[in-house]
Formats: sequence, structure tokens, C-alpha cells
Amino acid sequence: MEELKLIVGGRELSGWTEVRVTRGIERCPSDFQIGMTERFPGEPDSFVVQPGDPCTVRLADDLVLTGYVDRVIYGIGPEQHAITVVGRSKCEDLVDCSAEWPGGQISGADALGIAQKLAEPYGITVSAPGSKGVRVDQFNLMIGETAFEIIERVCRYGALLAYDQPDGNLLLAQAGSVTAASGFTEGENVQNATMTFANDERFSDYQCFMQSMDVLGDIGEGGNLLAKAKDPQIARRRTRMIISEAPTGGQDFAQKRVTWEANRRIGRAAQLNVITDGWRDSAGALWTPNTLVPLCLPSLKCGSRSEPATWLITEVSYRRDNAGTTCALTIMRPEAFLPIPIEQMNVRADIPANPGIGWGNEVRR
Repeated sequence: MEELKLIVGGRELSGWTEVRVTRGIERCPSDFQIGMTERFPGEPDSFVVQPGDPCTVRLADDLVLTGYVDRVIYGIGPEQHAITVVGRSKCEDLVDCSAEWPGGQISGADALGIAQKLAEPYGITVSAPGSKGVRVDQFNLMIGETAFEIIERVCRYGALLAYDQPDGNLLLAQAGSVTAASGFTEGENVQNATMTFANDERFSDYQCFMQSMDVLGDIGEGGNLLAKAKDPQIARRRTRMIISEAPTGGQDFAQKRVTWEANRRIGRAAQLNVITDGWRDSAGALWTPNTLVPLCLPSLKCGSRSEPATWLITEVSYRRDNAGTTCALTIMRPEAFLPIPIEQMNVRADIPANPGIGWGNEVRR
């Protein structure tokens, strides 16, 4: 049986009775909650983990989290003493703490450059193996904003995802192109699964406006409308207006921003939640966020054996408790994270009439 190992101060602790470690491409920072039951009285005095301690978490030999212990909770009951340890990755400082930069203004930097500047005071490195995002001529920090709020905002223009890696550092990436060695098949490796099809968060028309700094530009709103996008699968009129957070970027920024908004909402129109009986795929690799997986879940209108759907893992929770060892995954369409306009996706965004084909497979128009 695989063990979770918590390493603090060079000491490795294992034998946990309850385990949860969660990572995701829309979840930063990664976090864990683990618990154990004391076997002998007096063990709290010898327990070496303290809030604030740097730590690493491994599942067997695989590193999954590098960060800090946030809380240590002691509990007592009629026949046992319990200890729970809660912690998050190093990127918690980007999420919790206010952004710092001399002068409060960053000029001539792309998303990677801005993220690196904001992460540097907290000892966190930032990498972008693909796109570095669009260049921002001038970016002003607002007092009280956290570093991650700013990073997430500038990433929207290049359809970049900002999430932490097992070493605790930040990654800026687009939707992954790596496919897992196996996926999820109804009747084989799926304990429970639910598919949600939703329409309430989608809109027929998206309009992106600038927030003008020119007093005369505030007369009316026609001059402030920079870009539009449409969701062709919404039959009735439903309009969503958004503000381009970088008004000096002009129409190019606004078009990327409004396209990103529409794509993300279409992608969230279907969400699959799966519980499987192990932490790893058929090749022995941990289920990992930003990995494509084939799906054969005809009862949920998602793929078939002859034509599986290929979707993207967005969140993974490795668990162990009284129910055994399981992995809970959230899986969405990869189109939700692509920078291309909706009309170029070459997929339908509605529920299929034929469950055997499966929602999420490409359908030629």
C-alpha cells in the first residue's frame, strides 16, 4: 500500500490514518490535510511538527507538494487522541500576501516578467515553458491586491494558467498536450462519477469595454466598446459585459480578454467528477492536473468505446480514509483553456442527441 510521507526538518513521518492532497490548474496553492491517531498517551509532547515549519509531501517516492505547515490540530475523544496537520505549497504567500514592487508600477513586461517580479520577494521562481503572455506597456499595482490576483489577471490575455508545481514554484502554462497512459472507462476503473451539464453561466454575447481615463471618453459608451465574442449555442439573447483590466492595451488586449471569458464559460458548461480506486494511471504515473485523459462513459453522455472523448484533468485529490485509497478528479473540456476564438474550436458546445458519440468529441460543422 502506498504511503504519504510528510518530511519536516529532515524527519520523515508516515502512518497517517487519513490523507488528502489536492492539486489543480485552477487551484493555487496546492494543499494537504492529514491525520493520525496516537497510540500511546503523551505523544503530543514528542510530536515534532509545528505551524510554520517548511515541509515536503511525497506519495511513495513522488514529490507532490513543497510548502509549509499552516496548522496543527490536537483532539481528544473517549478512547483516542488525534492529530491533524494542514498545510499548503510555497505559493500560499503569493495568494495571502499583498503585492510588493518599488513604485507600484511595472513597465514593458509580459505575464512571465510581471509574475517573476511579484514572486521574487517571497523566494518563489516562475517559469513559462511555452507562451510568456502578452506584453503590457504599463501595469499599475493597486494597494491591497495580492500578488496572485495580479498574476492571474495578466495571464487571462494569453489564456495562461497559473498554478504551482510539486517543488512549490509557480508555472504559467496553457492547456496541456500530454495524454495519460490510461483514462476512465465505465464499468472498469470508475467507482463513482457525475456529469453536470449547465447553461446558467453561459451567455450569447460577450462585450468587452475599456475603463476610460479620458473624461471626454466617458461620454456615452460606444467609444469604450473594444471587442465582442459570441457563444453560438445560446439561442436566446443573454449579454455579458466585462471590463478590460488593462485599458491601455487597446483592442488586441480586449479581444483576448473577451475570448478567454467566453471560452472558459463554455468549457465549464460540462464538468465531470470521477472517483477512481487508485492514485496512478496504468503506467504507474500519478494522476496529474493539466493532463489529457480518454473517457468512455456512455451513460453520462461522454465518449464511447469506439470513439472516446479526450478531456483535461483540472483538479486531483489523492485520498485515503476509512473508505480506502481513492482519487477524486475534476475533468473538463480542454477547449475551456484555449486562446482561440469560439468559432474556430470546431466542436459543438451543447449536449449531444446521440449518447453513443459523447459530448466533447469533435463534430464537423
